[in-house]
Amino acid sequence: MNDPSDPGPPPPPPAPGAATGHTSGRGAPHAAGPPPIDHKVLKSLLGAWALAACSARETAAVEAHLTDCAPCADEALRLRDAVALLHPEDNLDLDPRLRSRVLANCLGRRPARIPVPEWAAPYDAETARLDALLRDMGESEWRAPVRLRWFDGRRERSGVATVAGALGRLAATDGLVAAALGLGDPPDGARPPDGRASPAGRAEPFRRREASAPAPAVVRAAWREQTHSLVRAVSLRDTHGLTVPYGELTMPLSDSFLERAFACWVRAGDIAEAVDYPYRPPLSPHLHRMIDLTVRLLPGVLARRRRNGLAAPPRGLVAAGSPGRTLHLEVEGSGGGHWYIALDSPAAAPSAEKTVAHVALDGTEFCRLAAGHVPPEEAAAGQEGDREAIHDVLTAAASLSGL
Repeated sequence: MNDPSDPGPPPPPPAPGAATGHTSGRGAPHAAGPPPIDHKVLKSLLGAWALAACSARETAAVEAHLTDCAPCADEALRLRDAVALLHPEDNLDLDPRLRSRVLANCLGRRPARIPVPEWAAPYDAETARLDALLRDMGESEWRAPVRLRWFDGRRERSGVATVAGALGRLAATDGLVAAALGLGDPPDGARPPDGRASPAGRAEPFRRREASAPAPAVVRAAWREQTHSLVRAVSLRDTHGLTVPYGELTMPLSDSFLERAFACWVRAGDIAEAVDYPYRPPLSPHLHRMIDLTVRLLPGVLARRRRNGLAAPPRGLVAAGSPGRTLHLEVEGSGGGHWYIALDSPAAAPSAEKTVAHVALDGTEFCRLAAGHVPPEEAAAGQEGDREAIHDVLTAAASLSGL
């Protein structure tokens, strides 16, 4: 039996670093802190630290270690620079593809009752992008000078308009499509005397009235309502067989929507440049459609330029539908592809076997050429073959900027 008065053996000494509950002087009881992180672990965390993927404790430990360890500090600096190259800083604007992705996801879950025709999707997207740019502009930016450039068939031309004036001219030519659909043309009542006037003729009243143009909000609202009306009209109606006159040229309605999408992107780029704002090209599938339309128009444009003495005469006419002299156009990058263009007659069939010239250039650069923003002689990155044919095709592409 144990004696209660016996204190027994003494307790074992505390383990090193263990909390004892005793106080040291006037301080609080010692608490067990987290164990320190050794050098190897800290070095292994440098990559995650450079990517800002560490926890708060790990970040503090790494940054404290970098002040004492020169090799790790050098390594951390190198990794940070590498991350900066992999992830360049972007502007704060939403990705232009976000709208299409959100719509595609929504429509995948619940299809639209009245879908927008596929050929009208580029116009719908580009007008939405331009409207987003205009929405954030202040009064002073609306009055910023916008440089307008085009190629009149013989030489480069340029002019200056305000943002509101540039938007009004865009609406004026959109009015050609509105008139073909039986809608108001244009929304502010400034329709030219001849409703079938060319795009340049329709824009002239807006140029003359620019000094007394309505307030920016009014201009934007009228243009946006017109774009919505055009998309609604082609979504709700049977538009088969409708055409749109463009002065000397007449286009199917589907092609005119592509042309107006292209014009909207070009004008938005001009406006963005005027207010020092970054603006991206259209989605790749939309850009491809715009390039394809431009290429399809070229044989007819070449024929008209020959009639006006602005292009070399044909080298060898063939029966309609027969293969004739051909230019191979290779468009690289976004929206690119390979096209073959009949050189001597719109009725001739292009043929790879009868290719006499080859031109290669970037997709965005080709569109800038067709917009009159690049001189024809400076457009192509690569040229081979018949120089006269190359010059005629590039100049014909630039002359489309008059639309």
